[in-house]
Amino acid sequence: MSTAETVRSAESPVVAAGTTASSDGRADRADRATRVARRRPPVGPVAASAWLAVVALAALLLPLLPGFDPLHGDFAHPAAAPGPGHWLGTDGSGRDILQRTVAGARASFAVAALTVLVGLLGGGVLGLAAGWFRGPVDRAIGFATDLLMSVPSLILVMIVVSIRGPGLTVIGTLIGLFTVPHFTRVVRAVVLSLTERGFVQAARMIGTAPLRILRREIVPHVAPVALTFAFTATTVAIVAEGSLSFLGFGLRPPEPSWGGIIAEGRTTLGSAPWISLAPAAVLCLTVLALNYLGEHLRSGGSAAAKVSRTKAAATKGARG
Repeated sequence: MSTAETVRSAESPVVAAGTTASSDGRADRADRATRVARRRPPVGPVAASAWLAVVALAALLLPLLPGFDPLHGDFAHPAAAPGPGHWLGTDGSGRDILQRTVAGARASFAVAALTVLVGLLGGGVLGLAAGWFRGPVDRAIGFATDLLMSVPSLILVMIVVSIRGPGLTVIGTLIGLFTVPHFTRVVRAVVLSLTERGFVQAARMIGTAPLRILRREIVPHVAPVALTFAFTATTVAIVAEGSLSFLGFGLRPPEPSWGGIIAEGRTTLGSAPWISLAPAAVLCLTVLALNYLGEHLRSGGSAAAKVSRTKAAATKGARG
């Protein structure tokens, strides 16, 4: 063997070792970068949460400040453009648009909270009963929910409001009643899938009481799904309340609500567009943030469930 061949043969293990070491280093750096990226919170959900936090805190805290009065009119500055003193301008009566928008947020969130409460409680109970008992109970609940979903909800709410008078309690309860069928279907689907799982079947075989199974095994798995759907119900409630107020079936003027403020400014869109555009922008951004967070939670839950199923299958295969 020549001298050059001897040198190359001696160097080749060193080169291979160096190449392997550099590859391992790049892999380690890539793994560290991946872990850092996973730990870093995504921008979209953080921005949506921040916006909702700002709106909620403004609705809770700003009314506590001295001088906050959404019904007070500055008659020296009617329909004033946004600027110092009135950061979102004033309406035709000189009332501050920022203060009225904040007060409107309180009304929208109150209706949304009542809607979710009614829908979650009513739909949760019916969905648990339909998915657990099945048979005639499931068919009866299914018929009732189908019947309720066939009713034109907005028209019925208008009729009831015309008879009973407008109010946050009346509007929130009625909107919540029409979300009950949707909560029922969501909860029922989860319960039907859970009743076929091994841990529920095992609890039945050892004679565990049905109420105990529901409380200990079913409800903890149903609650995250129902709470995720609550984001959708919240957006429905906010949009419905705004629509009713825009049509004149919400809070009576001059009580502020987002839909009512938008309706008040529609006649002056050419000369004072900020009267309608400011609450409309807040309404749209709030609904967008709620929808985005709800979709993010749904996709996150689906991904987590997929990973869990994959790990379970891998564990089962390894044991086999």
